[in-house]
Amino acid sequence: MTHAPERRQVVRFAFYKLDPAWRRLSAERQASSKIEFGETIEGFHGQLLLRPYGLVGIRGDCDFLLWQVAENLDALVALQTALNRTDLGAYLSLPYSYLAMTRRSIYEFPEDPGQPSRLVIRPSDARYLFVYPFIKTRGWYMLPKAERQTMMDEHVRVGRKYPSIRLNTTYSYGLDDQEFIVAFEGDQPGDFLDLVMELRESKASSYTLRDTPTFTCVQMSLWDMLDTLGGAGAAQAVSRRPARADGYTPAASLADLPPGSSMRVYAAGEAVALFNVNGTVYAISNRCTHARASLSEGAVDAARCAVTCPWHAGVFSLESGQVLDGPPSLPVATYRVKLEGDTVLIAPAEAREASVAG
Repeated sequence: MTHAPERRQVVRFAFYKLDPAWRRLSAERQASSKIEFGETIEGFHGQLLLRPYGLVGIRGDCDFLLWQVAENLDALVALQTALNRTDLGAYLSLPYSYLAMTRRSIYEFPEDPGQPSRLVIRPSDARYLFVYPFIKTRGWYMLPKAERQTMMDEHVRVGRKYPSIRLNTTYSYGLDDQEFIVAFEGDQPGDFLDLVMELRESKASSYTLRDTPTFTCVQMSLWDMLDTLGGAGAAQAVSRRPARADGYTPAASLADLPPGSSMRVYAAGEAVALFNVNGTVYAISNRCTHARASLSEGAVDAARCAVTCPWHAGVFSLESGQVLDGPPSLPVATYRVKLEGDTVLIAPAEAREASVAG
C-alpha cells in the first residue's frame, strides 16, 4: 500500500554529566539553578516532546538523559542553546549525544498492527528505558534482501515473546556515527535482560558490529530527575508554584497557525494536532486510532469540520473526535481550546469547546 508522504520526526538522546564543583555552590544557588534549568525546558513544551530520565546510581559517566523528539533540527538546536545559557548548563557536559530520525522499516511485518507507528515516537509510561547505538556489519548489506528478511522475521518472533518490552527504532544513516538508535521501554529490567540474551542466539546477531554503550535509564519527573543530582531540592519548591486554575497549557502561537493551516505540537508528553478552520481553532490527538498516522498531515474538509487520515482515509470530526467515515472504529481524543492574545492554549476535553480567532 502506498502511503501519503509524511514528515519524519527528529530524535535526540542527550546524556548529561554534572561537574561535581556544582555541589559546592550555596544551597540557594543550587535550587535556583535547578529551577531555571527546568523552566527553560518547560518553555519548549509546545515545540518538542521531551522525556527526562535519571542515571544517577546506574552509570558513572552520565547522570541524566533528555529524550527529545521534534519536527526539525532547529528545535533541538534552540533547546540546547537555551540550556547552555543557564547557570546549571555551565556545569554540564555531554559525554554522549545521539541523533536519529524516524522512518518506516524496509522489512515487511504485515502481521504487526503497530508497524505504521514507526514514523511517530510516542513514549509510554514505562519505568525504564534501555538505549544503545547499533551498527550492522557491511556483510549484512551484501546479503540478498530476502535472506535478511528471513533473519529479521526470526528477530521479531523472539521480540514478541516479551510483550512487556516495547521497542522504538530510529535511524541515523549519514546523520551520526551509528546506523540506528534502539530504545526499549519496560517495567522489569529482568525481562529486557532475558530478551537480549535470547536475541544473541539469533542468526541476525552475528551481523552486529557494535551495540554499545548501553544505558539503563529511570523515567521520572523533570524536577525529581534534577534532584537526583544532589544539592538543594527543587521538586518541593516547584510543587508550590501557582498553576493555572483552569488547567490550560500554552501550545502554540496563533501567528504560526493561520486560517486553513494545521500543525503538530506537544503538550503533557502527547502529540496534539491543531487546526485553524475559517478562524476557529480545534485540537485533537494527533495519532489516528486505526494506524497511528499523523492527523495534522491530513486533508481538512471545512464544510464538515473534519480531517481525513493521510494513510487509510479515516475521517474524524474536529469538534467531537468521532469517526465519520472509513476504517477507524475508535474516536480520537479532543482538547478544549482557549485563545489569550496570540497564544493558543489547550486542556483535556471535559465539554468540547472551540475557540474563534479574532
